[in-house]
Amino acid sequence: MSIDLVFSRPQTTLAVTRGAARLMIDLGYAPLLEVCLPNGRRADVMAIGRRGDIVICEVKSGVEDYRVDRKWGEYAPFCDAFFFAVAPEFPQEVLSEAPGLIVADGFGGAVVREAPVTPLAPARRKALTLAFARLGALRTLRDQPAG
Repeated sequence: MSIDLVFSRPQTTLAVTRGAARLMIDLGYAPLLEVCLPNGRRADVMAIGRRGDIVICEVKSGVEDYRVDRKWGEYAPFCDAFFFAVAPEFPQEVLSEAPGLIVADGFGGAVVREAPVTPLAPARRKALTLAFARLGALRTLRDQPAG
């Protein structure tokens, strides 16, 4: 007997986001979730590496989410490497082959296709790194108990 589990889009999004973030940690990156970029877009997962390289993962919860959201090209100016992150059951053949590809669930993930690397300009890297550090520090402080 086969049992197919069907998750709602929010559950799928949460699981893929969690798995992509865990994969980033496993790969030596420090991730933050839902990071607003200077162009007004919001990166689902943005991570910074030990050498200052910046990766963005755009989570796609389903085919409809991918087809209606064509803004993913607007993330490239704010990272060295860009990935789609999808659930294992996502039909990968519908995705553009330009970005990297991560398959993830709530426990972790795997890089299925490496992302092309396009190094950021030094001034932009510095601005993004400072903004990333400030956001991380402010979130940490916000999450601390009062007292």
